[in-house]
Amino acid sequence: EVQLVESGGGSVQAGGSLRLSCVASAASAFPYSKYCMGWFRQAPGKEREGVASMGRDARIRYADPVKGRFTISQDIAKNTLYLTMNSLEPEDTAMYFCAARPYGDCWSGPVLSSGFYTIWGQGTQVTVSS
Repeated sequence: EVQLVESGGGSVQAGGSLRLSCVASAASAFPYSKYCMGWFRQAPGKEREGVASMGRDARIRYADPVKGRFTISQDIAKNTLYLTMNSLEPEDTAMYFCAARPYGDCWSGPVLSSGFYTIWGQGTQVTVSS
């Protein structure tokens, strides 16, 4: 069974940077290149929201609040998805989750919607202080 494991979260001051990683285990059963991948976040008392997505063709989408500050990338050889976060703001404080959807329509599907994804990691906490 494929599992996603996030890491890289932590506490930083506003203006700082973090890089999150998401490693997909069961690599032999995980044709990473066949998946739509996404990053989501959920703050206390708020709904889970899409942050960024990357399709099989490397098409990238970002949510408006993070455009120009966050960068999604991947290392297919390592089955790893990254989220580089710069110019962090207190409003970015949340639990960050990695998600995957096998053989989904990464091009026209709702890739920033949590319902699109079928596999989730446990999350990594990001706290930004002012």
